[in-house]
Amino acid sequence: METPATPTLRQRKRERTRAAIVAAGVDLFERIGYDETTVADIAAAADIGTRTFFSYFATKEELLFPESDDRVQAAIAAIDARKPGDKPADLLLGALADVTDESDDMVGHLAALRMRLMHTVPAVRGRSMQMQLDAQREIAGHLVDAFPELDPIDATALVGAFVGAVAGALDVLLSDAATSAGRTEQLSARLQQAARTALSSLPLLPSLGHSQKARRSG
Repeated sequence: METPATPTLRQRKRERTRAAIVAAGVDLFERIGYDETTVADIAAAADIGTRTFFSYFATKEELLFPESDDRVQAAIAAIDARKPGDKPADLLLGALADVTDESDDMVGHLAALRMRLMHTVPAVRGRSMQMQLDAQREIAGHLVDAFPELDPIDATALVGAFVGAVAGALDVLLSDAATSAGRTEQLSARLQQAARTALSSLPLLPSLGHSQKARRSG
C-alpha cells in the first residue's frame, strides 16, 4: 500500500487560504445574510484580494461545497480499488462511510448552513442540483467501466438511488441546526443507514445486467 505523499509548503498554504475563505464566507452568510454578502466582503474578511478568491472558487455559492469533488473522487477510488466479489452498492456505501468518518462536511455546521440556504436561495439550490447530476453521471460511468455486465441505465438508477437517499436523509437530519449541532457522529451513522436502506431494496444489478445481455445476444 502506497504511503500518501506529504503535502508541500505551497500545498499547505493553499489549503489554509482555502479554509480561511470558507470560514469567512460562512461567518458572513450567517451574520449578515447570503444575498447581502459580496465576494469582496469575503475576500476582505479572509485577508486576500478578490482575484485570489476567484483562483479558489468561481462563485460565492461554490464555497458552500468545498469537499464535493472529494466525495466523488472517494467513490471513484473505491470502484477502482474493488476486489473480486465486490458489489457496486457495497462500494458506494463503503465510500460514503469513509468520507463521513474523515470529515464532517456532510453533517457538520457548514452542512446545516448549506441545507438552509438550499431551501431559500435559488442559486445555491441550483448549484447543488447541478453538482448532484454531474456526480451521478461521473460515478455511473465508472461503474459501467468497472462492471461490464451493468447496463448504463441500471448503473445510473443505482447511483441515483444512492445520491437521492443521501440528499433526502440530509434534508431531514439537518433541518434543525440547533438540534444537529454537536452530533456529527450520530448524524453520520443515520446517514449511512439511510443509504443502506435505499440500496438494499434494489435488485442485484450485476445479475440483472447479465440477464439483459443474455436476452440481447439471444
